[in-house]
Amino acid sequence: MNEKDYLIWLNSINGIGNTTIEKLLWYFGSFEALWNAPISDINSVPNIRKKALDKLIETRNIEYVKKYKEKITSKKVNCIDKNDDLYPDVLKDIPDPPHLLYERGRIIKEDKNAIAIIGSRKCTSYGKNIAYKFAKELASYGITVVSGMAYGIDSAAHRGALDGGGRTIAVLGCSVDICYPKSNANLMRDIIENGAVISEYPLGTNPTPGNFPRRNRIISGLSKGVLVVEAGLKSGTLITVDFALEQGKDVFSIPGNINCSVSQGTNKLIKEGAKPVTCVEDILEEFNIQKQMKEKDNMHLDLSDTERDVLEIVMKKQPIHMDMIGSILNLDAGTLNSIVTILEIKEIIEQLPGKIIIVK
Repeated sequence: MNEKDYLIWLNSINGIGNTTIEKLLWYFGSFEALWNAPISDINSVPNIRKKALDKLIETRNIEYVKKYKEKITSKKVNCIDKNDDLYPDVLKDIPDPPHLLYERGRIIKEDKNAIAIIGSRKCTSYGKNIAYKFAKELASYGITVVSGMAYGIDSAAHRGALDGGGRTIAVLGCSVDICYPKSNANLMRDIIENGAVISEYPLGTNPTPGNFPRRNRIISGLSKGVLVVEAGLKSGTLITVDFALEQGKDVFSIPGNINCSVSQGTNKLIKEGAKPVTCVEDILEEFNIQKQMKEKDNMHLDLSDTERDVLEIVMKKQPIHMDMIGSILNLDAGTLNSIVTILEIKEIIEQLPGKIIIVK
């Protein structure tokens, strides 16, 4: 048994999380001392539930640890502790960093350049498109997108990063061997192939309400800054913002319709000092990240005047609904559909669900 084995053992026990591990380490001085301690000493540890201590005593055997480690291996999960070279350096600097991370996929050193994109599960189509667009553009600069793989903004952000050919990290409020929500099974698979799905919770941990606020400190901890796309006044998203501020991270916010409930939280953040964001450059300039994306130079594109007009409207107002383009340029639906199709074939623009148009 080594220090990592002791951590894996402790972390596997229901009721013994990061805070309890800290208490045990303080009380016994080392994990090895805890492993070898008399039962009477373990039962005398203050401020830890007896049920958790009983389970600790029950599982304190090498065979149990061996079987649990075999389970980890069979599910193709990596275990990373704070002494591991693969443990993200940025997490070591936050208050209460997780002692152990479970990982599917792989966190790499380049992921240190990361931005979290978060927001409401019950988002608007506008919010979903904005999260997708910003994530896709950030990915094109080599920036990793971090989120929580929940419905709504989180899922759109992960998908945008993937479609932009970039990397993304999902921090779960359950264990990495459970897909939550189940409808994100394909998304989870793609994240594992192009980034990582991580959690501090042991295998077999179901998503419970108390898990999600805890995991939010990891989302912000992995990131240079946090972009809030949509959030109500009492949204759980704002818990991540609190962690980000505590960790000294930058907070960015998308301004929203003052009459929309999911914009009340973002607008309030701006009033309280968050940086309002209307384009990806607003984020990049904070970190002195140079522009790497290939510009769409209209002078070198073989476009008709009308095609050029449509592209200019999209570039200025993206994401924009197709009907709005037609209204601005006074184009009938048939003509506009043909132009949009041509521009899509030329890989200049992209049509998102709901007839939302963006520059590709």
